[in-house]
Amino acid sequence: MKTWLITGCSSGLGRQLAEAVAARGDQLVATARSTDSLLPLCERYPETVRSISLDVTRAGDASKAVALAEHAFGGMDVLVNNAGFGFIGAIEEGEPSEYRPMFEVNVFGLIETIRAALPALRKRPGARIVNLSSGAGIAGSAGFGFYNATKFAVEGLSEALAQELGPLGLKVIVLEPGPFRTEFLGRSMAAAAREIDAYAETVQARRRYRETNDGRQAGDPAKAVAVILEAVDATNPPLHLPIGPRAHATAERKLEAFRADIAAWRDKSIATDFDALN
Repeated sequence: MKTWLITGCSSGLGRQLAEAVAARGDQLVATARSTDSLLPLCERYPETVRSISLDVTRAGDASKAVALAEHAFGGMDVLVNNAGFGFIGAIEEGEPSEYRPMFEVNVFGLIETIRAALPALRKRPGARIVNLSSGAGIAGSAGFGFYNATKFAVEGLSEALAQELGPLGLKVIVLEPGPFRTEFLGRSMAAAAREIDAYAETVQARRRYRETNDGRQAGDPAKAVAVILEAVDATNPPLHLPIGPRAHATAERKLEAFRADIAAWRDKSIATDFDALN
């Protein structure tokens, strides 16, 4: 039996994962900014589920959630950083008041939650930290630049964290889901108020995608959750885990383009050391 702490359990993959964790008999501290939506889950599993309000941008909330896990269940084995939201808009269109809150949640909130949880996790050999990135954390795309930036930050942080924690017996998993049929394109996606005509052929297509695909995404969240559970349970889980055909296609295109750039400029770009002294 594992003890989990999951952020952002009010909806989406976070809610689906929380339901699956509870259903299989694990212990869970489910969190959301408002715990009202979590009451039915707690009532169904009164012995193994606790809920607490956690706004990842509010100082002290993460520490309180970790303390609850330790008090109620004697520790914790898995931290899932799921809380986050997206933003559509060209780099020129976005205003600081629009995109900075996303960095506070997706990056700095994730960091502070990890920092609060690490003392408890380090007591449990084999503990896991699962960070929600996205296909948008693999490759940038027009209209999602600010969101890409937050998820690229999660990727880099997770890779460094994996090296720090590996010798301690802890594993880090970066989830990179493609489009799944959750509320993400709806309640979890903001957009720049300003629209600039120059970006009509690139960024505005992203806005239309949101409007026409919310609730119609091809990905089945239940199947994604099954993959996540299997990865967490694995003795040697992957550091990077793209989920869904779209995410895998994005990764393959990125790798091919990266290799092509490296190969095309290799001779010139590596000939940059000081000349050897005779």
